[in-house]
Amino acid sequence: MYSEVTVTFKNSPPVRMDLNEVQPMPHDVARAWLDEQFTQMGCEPLRPTGKLLMADKVLVVAQAAGPQQFADAAWAQAFARAASASLAKPVIHIDVPAMAVSY
Repeated sequence: MYSEVTVTFKNSPPVRMDLNEVQPMPHDVARAWLDEQFTQMGCEPLRPTGKLLMADKVLVVAQAAGPQQFADAAWAQAFARAASASLAKPVIHIDVPAMAVSY
């Protein structure tokens, strides 16, 4: 099955991570990895209620990482695996300037 995660930043070419030949990350490991990145990067919930949906967490981690962190191929691959597993979607597009995640 085709699997890819794309992250778009303003004034940068899209970052595409192909997951076709990559071992899937277990769901619980993916959530833990994203939680760790969220905390390490000092991310804040998007909603004033403090409720944090998994798609929101993926989005704010991508935003905090920025194009510089995605230049690290190992980190970008781990992010893509975690995003794909935690959202349970094979194709994900994260549009950081629009603050949107689409499948």
